[in-house]
Amino acid sequence: MSKKSIYFIGTFLSFLFITSFAKAEVDQEIAYILNTFSFLICGFLVMWMAAGFLFLESGLVTTKSVSTIAAKNIGKFAIVSVVFYLFGYNLGYGVPEGGFIGSFSIWTDSTSIETGYSDASDWFFQALFVCATCSIVSGAVAERIKIWPFFLFSAILGGIIYPIQMGWEWGGGWLDVLGFADFAGSTLVHACGGSAALAGVILLGPRLGRFSEAGKPVNMAPFAPSSIPLVALGTFILWMGWFGFNGGSQLALGSFDDATAMSKIFMNTHLAACGGCIAGAVITRLIGGKTDVVMMLNGALAGLVSITAEPLMPSPILAISIGAIGGVIMYYGTSLLNLLKLDDVVGAIPVHMFAGIFGTLIVPLSNPDATFGIQLLGVFSVCIFVFIFSYIVIAIIKKMIGIRISEEAERLGTDKAEIGVIAYSIRD
Repeated sequence: MSKKSIYFIGTFLSFLFITSFAKAEVDQEIAYILNTFSFLICGFLVMWMAAGFLFLESGLVTTKSVSTIAAKNIGKFAIVSVVFYLFGYNLGYGVPEGGFIGSFSIWTDSTSIETGYSDASDWFFQALFVCATCSIVSGAVAERIKIWPFFLFSAILGGIIYPIQMGWEWGGGWLDVLGFADFAGSTLVHACGGSAALAGVILLGPRLGRFSEAGKPVNMAPFAPSSIPLVALGTFILWMGWFGFNGGSQLALGSFDDATAMSKIFMNTHLAACGGCIAGAVITRLIGGKTDVVMMLNGALAGLVSITAEPLMPSPILAISIGAIGGVIMYYGTSLLNLLKLDDVVGAIPVHMFAGIFGTLIVPLSNPDATFGIQLLGVFSVCIFVFIFSYIVIAIIKKMIGIRISEEAERLGTDKAEIGVIAYSIRD
């Protein structure tokens, strides 16, 4: 047999081997490793979002509150993670089928090869979702809330409020049985955080001098953002972290279908952010005559929030459209808050709550298994529950120990009044 014939036969047999391997199912242990790896890597990306929230908030507050933002974000991150371990996880994922609440019990490892992934990797991934939810509140109530009452509320939000409503869907509770669809948390994470933020903003009231006698917001000094580059950096970090947020919510990477799905989720997530950013640029140019960079950045975030409820099923064009509409909703939502004299420092409520509600309600457009009525019921139930529960908790904290710094401390700045460390040597 000639060398040419041997080469041809070898090449053909190799092709058959590779083809058959590609079509074969991955064995159980390899699938376990790949799924666990996906949770860990995507969890790492979601953890990086904590830095994104930190930079975004630090850039949007005044220079006299930047150190406080840093302290709030790192402190909240640690506290919420601990309470989620102690009882939050089982409160959300220990829900009886079709039920309403799990158990107040500590997380325990139930890993086995049959589960398809390490239980600890799942806890890690889910814990970071809780931290993201509490970060939404942080920016909205910035520059006038006391730091320790904020930590206390974050512990209750992350350990009790969030897990209960999350369990209604992701824990197999009553919304899941009804067919409610929220893939990665447009409602369960973002509208939840936005609803809690709304309660906090109402009870705190606006910053001193934030609105003029005519009721118009004072946008420049003394409320000018400390650093727009920091806001942009925070947005880019959040944008990057969102690939873990949405992609990891596929909850598996152990098959051809899972890898294909995660890739499409990444693509749609990115395109939705682009659509929201472009919408923010266009609408501010058309209405205000200038291209507002903050609206562009918040538009990108609103696009990301909007696609989070269903990042897999839409076509790329639909993903862009969903993101763009989310950006428009964010813009008019911001105007609505100003009209109502609700002082949301970073625009968390329009970005996360308003865009999150929209993203959840639009799911039936691409997912035939979802219905508008059930989606509306889910959104209404979660937002009302979180808002009322949060309002009661914050009101109790306000009554017992107070939540707002004094007028003197507010004029001095939270960095000096609450932290004792200034972020910048040059003050506003």
